[in-house]
Amino acid sequence: MTKAEKLLSKMRANPRDWSIDDLKAVAARHGIDWRQPGTSHVTFSHPKVQPLSVPAHKPIKPIYVTKFLALVEAVEHDEDASPV
Repeated sequence: MTKAEKLLSKMRANPRDWSIDDLKAVAARHGIDWRQPGTSHVTFSHPKVQPLSVPAHKPIKPIYVTKFLALVEAVEHDEDASPV
C-alpha cells in the first residue's frame, strides 16, 4: 500500500484535519491534475469529472475533503470501467 493509498484510506475514515499537500499527493497518485495559480485555492481536475476548487487553508474543512473523495471515487470508477 502506497503512502497516497494510506492517506486516502485515512481520509475516508476521518475527513477532518487534512492539509492541501495531502490532497495533492492523493490526486497525483490517481492521475488528477491540480493547479494553484497564485491564489488561495487549488483546483483539482480530470478530463472525466467536473473540476473541484478547494481553499488551501489548514485545516481543510471536512466538506471539501468529502467532495475531493467523491472526485477520486469518480475517477477510480471511470478507470475500472475503461477497457484495457
